[in-house]
Amino acid sequence: MRYRAPNLAATIERRLLINYRLDPVVAQSLLPASLRPQLVNDSAVAGICLLRLGALRPTWFAPPVGWGAENAAHRIAVEWDDASGTHAGVYIPERHSASWLPVVVGGRLFPGVHKHASFSGAETPERVQVTMTAADTNVRADVEITDHWTSSLFDTVTDASAFFQNGSIGWSPSHDGRALEGLQLKTTQWRVDPGTAVDVESSFFDALPAGSAVLDNVLVMRDVPITWSAPQSLDSRHG
Repeated sequence: MRYRAPNLAATIERRLLINYRLDPVVAQSLLPASLRPQLVNDSAVAGICLLRLGALRPTWFAPPVGWGAENAAHRIAVEWDDASGTHAGVYIPERHSASWLPVVVGGRLFPGVHKHASFSGAETPERVQVTMTAADTNVRADVEITDHWTSSLFDTVTDASAFFQNGSIGWSPSHDGRALEGLQLKTTQWRVDPGTAVDVESSFFDALPAGSAVLDNVLVMRDVPITWSAPQSLDSRHG
């Protein structure tokens, strides 16, 4: 049976999109055969999404209360083809959560396999610090929210914002590895601010061949209402 998650509503209380330039050959080696890297200026685009969700609930549940927790996802921007044309999104080889709920029900209520992690940090209007510790992956991020923008991938924050807004479908491997389970993020209030990386480390990217992953830019989202819906699953071996 194909995976089909329920439609969900939530609030992005805080989201850090920490983005890397990634060697396209290395990127392809991390992807299932049905996907290919989406290139910008001849580089693949990958990164870490550090996401604090609030009020996650089925869309039919009207009161703005529900589950919330810190989450992390390592992502690679991808493209794929089907009968209707070429599409853009992200492939998520690793998902982590501070909550046991997505770990237990991943593949049913939530897409893909989730691993448990511990999160700590501090946050002010001008600075966000997040540390994630898991059995297999560690992340540390210290980001300032500023008006300054620098990136070799995107000329402006507007360009970067449009790229990530367009890649709204996230694919994760199923438990058996035969399919890719997806969620599509939608919002009528998409907005991002530029951030500056004071210090960022990820054992996932640090383990790649030397020089293949280079930190490029940071985007910050706060207090954005969203809905998630599930597209049809993809076969992981072919489109």
